[in-house]
Amino acid sequence: MSRRIHPAVVGAQPFQLTARKTFDGPIFETGEGKRRLEAALSRYPTKQAALLPMLGFVQAEKGWIEPSDMVEVAEALDLTPAYVHSIATFYTMYNKHPVGRHFVQVCTNISCHLNRAEEVLDRFLEEVGTREGEISDDGEFTVIEAECLGACGFATVVQVNDRYLEDVTPDRVSGIVEKLRSAREGAGTGGRSDT
Repeated sequence: MSRRIHPAVVGAQPFQLTARKTFDGPIFETGEGKRRLEAALSRYPTKQAALLPMLGFVQAEKGWIEPSDMVEVAEALDLTPAYVHSIATFYTMYNKHPVGRHFVQVCTNISCHLNRAEEVLDRFLEEVGTREGEISDDGEFTVIEAECLGACGFATVVQVNDRYLEDVTPDRVSGIVEKLRSAREGAGTGGRSDT
């Protein structure tokens, strides 16, 4: 396997164009989309204030936010597409390219680095059979390096979708990957399992 790709260019890699389930129509015309939009608009003082939750909803439904989604969010909130794009691209928590069902981020900042984070990252890449930022052949995994996940007291920290895993060592990685793969058979896990 070749060396990892630098995180700065991961988003530009052609393998990010892997096909992923998309909606045939606008997301806010689905029952859940309408409900989420109404709830957000009732909770915040302005439509603009609901932007981050609506981007989060789109990402939760699709796994990533594509340009057409940004336009739809802009229309729903009476904002310009350029404004929504500027916010979505500013925050690293929003995926602007397709990712695997399990989006694995390995912190490599100083605390984690001192606790073998590079080995943990390499082990994840080896276990799923990809390079950094690539979607595994089965569509299950994307593994990237994260600058800091803000849990320095529990190094090495790994974030899988929206869950944090603490004190991860290279020896624990294969068990984590196995549990994530087996979560596919578990009803309603949504990519999350007790790992």
